[in-house]
Amino acid sequence: MATAPVLTYEVDDGVAWVTIDRPEARNALNAAVRSGLFDLVHRFNADDDAKVLVLTGAGDKAFCAGGDLKEMSETSLRVPPPDFAPQFGRNIEVAKPTIAAVNGVAFAGGFLLAQQCDLVVAAEHATFAVTEAKVGRGAPWAAPLSWLLPPRVALQILMTGDPLTAERAREVGLVNEVVPASELRSRTQQIARRIATNAPLSVMAAKRTVYLSARHTLDEAYDLADEIWEPVYLSDDAQEGPAAFAAKRAPEWKGR
Repeated sequence: MATAPVLTYEVDDGVAWVTIDRPEARNALNAAVRSGLFDLVHRFNADDDAKVLVLTGAGDKAFCAGGDLKEMSETSLRVPPPDFAPQFGRNIEVAKPTIAAVNGVAFAGGFLLAQQCDLVVAAEHATFAVTEAKVGRGAPWAAPLSWLLPPRVALQILMTGDPLTAERAREVGLVNEVVPASELRSRTQQIARRIATNAPLSVMAAKRTVYLSARHTLDEAYDLADEIWEPVYLSDDAQEGPAAFAAKRAPEWKGR
């Protein structure tokens, strides 16, 4: 009997929707999901028809409940290898924008996946937690939290393991928007399409620029930003934008 896929990949009007499809296991990250996520992100990177990636989970209970603890127990997992799960910008590069559409619990490894996306849109009932302190596991992947959030908020999340509501996550800056569950897909698609219709070189350069301050001093960030944006200024698209504005027509981006 054929095994049902644990992930799906669908391109909707320039937006690639990657869905973890293990609702019976709260979309936990077993080996098949982790490997499949790497494969589908590589597919997205190579897909010229996909301008934005949206990551979500099947069902309405869980975005991703984290690592598959049953599998971890069976394999006696100790220190996870560097490529244990995809960490955008760390062990797999994603130049194009990414959005997490969080449709339920985002705990542990699920929190990781949402954290590593560029934007997060959450359903009203979604919750976020780094639960490792409750099960004696580790969260080295949480290193960016004190850049994304106020340090005292990051410390509370990590040391208590207690969940944040979607609204609290929005208040502290982890989430961009909170919407009714019935509107999660449509609102996330709307945001992704707004991004996808912009000049792709500018969008990708903007993404790289924002992350500079997490890794460099301000002076270094300015110098690197100049390098990032110079080819954008020199591109055909940089001439197309003003020309389209003057002609009162929609721009036709070439990405070069």
